Amino acid sequence: MHVLSFIIHSLITIIPAASAFSLPFKHTRDSSCVNSASNRACWTDGFDISTNYYEKVPDTGVVREYWFNVENTTAAPDGVEMPVQLINGSFPGPTIIADWGDTVVIHVTNSLQNNGTGLHFHGIRQNFTNQMDGVPSITQCPIAPGESYTYRWRAAWDGVFGGIIINGPATANYDIDLGHVFLNDWYHQTADQLVLEAATGGPPTAPNGLINGTNTWGDKGTFVSMIDDHNLEVIANDFVPIHPFNTTQLSIGMGQRYDVIVTAKELTSENFWLRAIPQEACSETDLTSKVKGIIRYDNSSTVDPTTSAYEYTDFCADEESFDLIPYLQVNASDTYAYGEKEEVEVQVTDNAMLWLMNKTSFDTQWEYPTLMQVADNNQTWLARQRVIHLPEANRWVYFVIHSPFAQDHPMHLHGHDFWVLDSGYGNFDLSMKCELTLVNAPRRDVLMLPASGYVVIAMKTVNPGAWLMHCHIAWHTSEGFAIQLLERESEIRLNDEVLNSTCKGWQNYAVEDDVVQHDSGV
Repeated sequence: MHVLSFIIHSLITIIPAASAFSLPFKHTRDSSCVNSASNRACWTDGFDISTNYYEKVPDTGVVREYWFNVENTTAAPDGVEMPVQLINGSFPGPTIIADWGDTVVIHVTNSLQNNGTGLHFHGIRQNFTNQMDGVPSITQCPIAPGESYTYRWRAAWDGVFGGIIINGPATANYDIDLGHVFLNDWYHQTADQLVLEAATGGPPTAPNGLINGTNTWGDKGTFVSMIDDHNLEVIANDFVPIHPFNTTQLSIGMGQRYDVIVTAKELTSENFWLRAIPQEACSETDLTSKVKGIIRYDNSSTVDPTTSAYEYTDFCADEESFDLIPYLQVNASDTYAYGEKEEVEVQVTDNAMLWLMNKTSFDTQWEYPTLMQVADNNQTWLARQRVIHLPEANRWVYFVIHSPFAQDHPMHLHGHDFWVLDSGYGNFDLSMKCELTLVNAPRRDVLMLPASGYVVIAMKTVNPGAWLMHCHIAWHTSEGFAIQLLERESEIRLNDEVLNSTCKGWQNYAVEDDVVQHDSGV
């Protein structure tokens, strides 16, 4: 019998994923603290599961280096061929693997025929490395076709993006780490076509969903994930270690990640369905029983499973907050220096639909990203750039985000974990402040904004940079559903040479090919 560990990650768009390659682990662990199947809470001398990873990170001296080539081609993950963008010619693409405290270096070459690009490392907080966040029009200009960009950051132990695995201590023991299980909806149209369809005909419906980049073809929203006849022990959300809890099913919103331990059965010839069930409450889909994988204990078996799904309630909310209790207790403050209330709206214009926050649709420039404006000391911020200034260090910031629309939204914040103080249906007002969860509230970087409801989140100004907060539905961000936080502007560390070189390359390409920006810039 083995106790297996894997990460479940729900995606809205295609992201490089599961073909792994890594370098050998060379640094020495203290003999009194060895991370092993019998003691996963341990790590290295002075670092274990109780370490405050917001304040203390090991420096292993190890560099993990990768070369990624982004290119256009066609692929048929579910049997329907369509244009796709691949990394190193594969789908899913290569996985970045590192230990907590390693330095990660990724060289990205843009071999796309007619598109700029950038590589964002979803879930990596980029502590004091804002310029490595990889967000065109915010932290860099797009990488022009034929150009390259090198990202360099420390492997902080709290996040994954597609194929990123950061090894670190855990709150429960396991024998074998199986890597990722990726769940994502899948469209038979390009992203540009989907944006146009969303603008003219409402939210498009995904015809299929994939598990680890494959399925057969015969929406957006939340998946319920389960393995028939197996229990799931959940030990982390968005790679914040939590006190373990057991369940038969897990509600996973777009961009969210969970670390899960499964106890394997004794060797058996029986096969079991692994199910990713799109929730009809927030997805117009007929795929509720069609997004499946197979768990086999005997590789000689080729028959389909006959197992049955667990009963579940169709809903789109996050897992209950009382289950997502962080192992490292960090309380939110009941006093704060800044407070913002963001109202979500939609504006329909000529042949377009724009998402607005506080009556403004986010719009910034590919050729003049926020960090270049910071480098130029240009303070003429435009209203449509939606800049919230947070100049002081170590101050608590509260956000109340409200949406009157009968649609859930996965909200993601770059550069930080946030504290989830409250969420619910209807409106939130200050008279409800006494009801906020301030003591060891759930922490994560993606949460579901309830349909016709609100969320209250808190963050602390501990990481200088220009950080994006946005809906993780791709075309909603493209249509302006975003804001940016300009945090401790005077302390932002910049490499002007890299910034200027990338922008010069992009500007030359944009002029030569007459590139016109039609969306929000991200």
